[in-house]
Amino acid sequence: MGTPVFRFAPSPNGRLHLGHAYSALLNARMADATGGRMLLRIEDIDTARCTPDFEAAIHDDLAWLGIGWERPVRRQSEHFADYGRLLEGLIGEGLVYPAFMSRGEIRAFIAARPPEAARWPHDPDGVPHYPGVEKAMSLAERRRRIAAGASFAWRLDMAAALARTGGPLFWHELTEGGEGEKIEARPQDWGDVILARRDVPTSYHLAVVADDALQGVTHVVRGRDLFAATAVQRLLQHLIGLPAPLYRHHSLILGADGRKLSKSERSTGLHALREAGRTPGDIRRMVGV
Repeated sequence: MGTPVFRFAPSPNGRLHLGHAYSALLNARMADATGGRMLLRIEDIDTARCTPDFEAAIHDDLAWLGIGWERPVRRQSEHFADYGRLLEGLIGEGLVYPAFMSRGEIRAFIAARPPEAARWPHDPDGVPHYPGVEKAMSLAERRRRIAAGASFAWRLDMAAALARTGGPLFWHELTEGGEGEKIEARPQDWGDVILARRDVPTSYHLAVVADDALQGVTHVVRGRDLFAATAVQRLLQHLIGLPAPLYRHHSLILGADGRKLSKSERSTGLHALREAGRTPGDIRRMVGV
């Protein structure tokens, strides 16, 4: 392996908090320890919630912490065409289909089948698997609905995708102070995940694997809350023919209520802590990096 490449990839839909600081500092520390590169990527595919002001605040907070990163910074909103081409390839291979059911319609579909509803599969986030009724829909009917302006999302046909793997997929999970371990990916636990929507030609899963490959990221160091999602990303890497980086899913900084921190929690926001007189050294001690 050549020079290690790390990245911190926040979404500019709010101010950074202590959890973000921990992840950014850990990436920077690992990059420094290995003689690697440190990238900053702005994951702003949610154009309705992401703003330039929040992006500027991310830069300001990271610089205040003493973290440096390479320029230019990649913004996902500037690369929708790249993700769209990957999506078109998957559509052309028959691995993605347009799904027209709303959340309410999904719930109603499941509820109308009492024997099945009790054992209906849910993904690791607790969301029921998509019924996939459109898989039996004719191509002409799909095109008619899309042309008529129907709302839809592009979903991965999980069964068809798994048939392309030829067996189990794995990723290498690094552990602190150790060599790590081989983790079997279980993308089937997620069902037919969304890869894009009618108005946004990508999703987190598709954009992140594309960006990591394009930027040559070798080490993905991120929160434990994304551990299960790695399975979907390993599957996409396999389907598209992209390299798999090493992963490390670190522990989360939790709030006083024991829950994952939110950008809306002012008490743990870096800006609020700065205003209260906290120093970068204080933040490092608070998160243990």
